[in-house]
Amino acid sequence: MPDALDGVNPVALCWRQYRLERKMFWRNPSAAFFNFLLPLLFLFGAGAILSGNQRDLNKLIPSIAGMSVMSTTFTALAYNIVFLRERGVLKRIRGTPLPTISYFGGVAANAVTNTALQIAIIVVAGRVFFGIGWPPDPGELVVFLVVGVVCFAALGVAFAHAIPNFESTAAYVNAVFLPVVFVSFFAFDSSSAPGFLRTIADALPLKPLIEGLSGALVSGSGLANNLDALAVIGLWGAFGLYFAVRGFSWEQSRT
Repeated sequence: MPDALDGVNPVALCWRQYRLERKMFWRNPSAAFFNFLLPLLFLFGAGAILSGNQRDLNKLIPSIAGMSVMSTTFTALAYNIVFLRERGVLKRIRGTPLPTISYFGGVAANAVTNTALQIAIIVVAGRVFFGIGWPPDPGELVVFLVVGVVCFAALGVAFAHAIPNFESTAAYVNAVFLPVVFVSFFAFDSSSAPGFLRTIADALPLKPLIEGLSGALVSGSGLANNLDALAVIGLWGAFGLYFAVRGFSWEQSRT
């Protein structure tokens, strides 16, 4: 008996999976809050506090944009991959005729959609509420968003391999997410940050992403002036892709 998916275009199957991912995302209020709305609450809360201080607002917008990229990709995918793996969902998906590329294409497209929505809201909010104009360098913005999404999505999938069970996911993810955000924000915002802290922040992917987004959203410095930042993000992305593919498991953890 022929399978219902036989002969169906993998792109069409990817679109179906994407639509399913969108429905599941909005039907999970906690995921929608922590992975989508929380960075926006930080934006409007900090924006209200810094109202009237244009210098700090110019730093706030790209910082929140960078955090949004990390939240909607690294954090969301680490949570989702561990949950699906430990509940046996990935194993069941592996046993279906759904092509692997169609499944992960739908998952990735969902994360990209959340990122694009957040960045669009941040850009509009910066223009309407915080005295920041439209992005002076849209090309640089697109480049850094694409590289940033690929980098943090790959790192999220790779990091999921290190999480032994779903109950410990929050602890593992926050142990990475919160320190990286703190160090990167502090080093980017404060000229008095210690040298060793700046070195650490420069070596991590979030601060270079924020610097690239700052050039695209605020200063219009141009892509050529942020190639070092792009290289750091690209190296982390290559690292993440290698371990995401090498360590990926469809099976539940035995620990």
